[in-house]
Amino acid sequence: MSLRHRLQSRHKNLHLRAKIIQAIRQFFIAHDYLEIETPCRIPEPTPEAFIDSISSDQWFLQTSPELSMKKLVASGLPKIFQVCHCFRANERSDTHLSEFTLLEWYRSGANYKHLMNDCEKLVIHLAQTVKNDKVLEHQGQQISLSTPWNRIRVADAFDLFAPLSLSEAIQKDQFDEIMVYDIEPALGPQPVFLYDYPKERAALARLNPHYPDVAERFELYIGGYELANAFSELTDPNEQRLRFSSELAERKIFGKPTYPVPESFLKMLKYLPETAGIALGIDRLVMLFADVSRIDEVVAFTPEELTRV
Repeated sequence: MSLRHRLQSRHKNLHLRAKIIQAIRQFFIAHDYLEIETPCRIPEPTPEAFIDSISSDQWFLQTSPELSMKKLVASGLPKIFQVCHCFRANERSDTHLSEFTLLEWYRSGANYKHLMNDCEKLVIHLAQTVKNDKVLEHQGQQISLSTPWNRIRVADAFDLFAPLSLSEAIQKDQFDEIMVYDIEPALGPQPVFLYDYPKERAALARLNPHYPDVAERFELYIGGYELANAFSELTDPNEQRLRFSSELAERKIFGKPTYPVPESFLKMLKYLPETAGIALGIDRLVMLFADVSRIDEVVAFTPEELTRV
């Protein structure tokens, strides 16, 4: 198929994508969020062991806007959202692109459970606005968005679906492998929040004050896709510095490039109030609504097509 015909075949999905992004903006504006824009090119990316940044003239293209957005919350903006492009090296599959679109929002005075409610309301709003229905058809399956959505603790998911317990998986360094090959395929097409991650996978989430082995983090799955990753945000700069150091040390062990510690973020972190934040993948969300199985079908251009004559 020629490039022209490939692009023409996506027109319907590009119209759908535009309607979804417009409805996202309507939702957050109606809930008193401020839409903000932060730079895509930054001096200090978030140090993560298995997410690789793309360099840009001695700086980096953002893998997520979270550090900049949390600085804005720390400065006194209580409710903000952003739809932006993010970049991660070496990511290409039916559900991954190196350049992709994220929706992120942050609420001060909130925790990760508040964000579960936000997700339910947002996706239902999108379905009713775009489809005039609470039921989606995706890859031959009906997905009901009626609330409440299922919520499963990570430890319980391991007990239900995995060959090892959560503690055994952590000890044997098989957590990620079991998540991908055993747990995620077993979650089914209906919306489900997988929450309360082990502290070893806390990322930038705070630990539960009553259960310090548990991080206040969740991921949202719908239609078999991981759509969102959310935290009750860590606000302790000393603990965050230790986690960044651990991530950078792990990168070094695996022979990956290391990044500068985000000192400007750590200095602002002490001013961050109790806050919850979430990143939701726009491209995969559109895949769900468009009833397609390849991310190529919901973006204007794939990287490979940009060089086609």
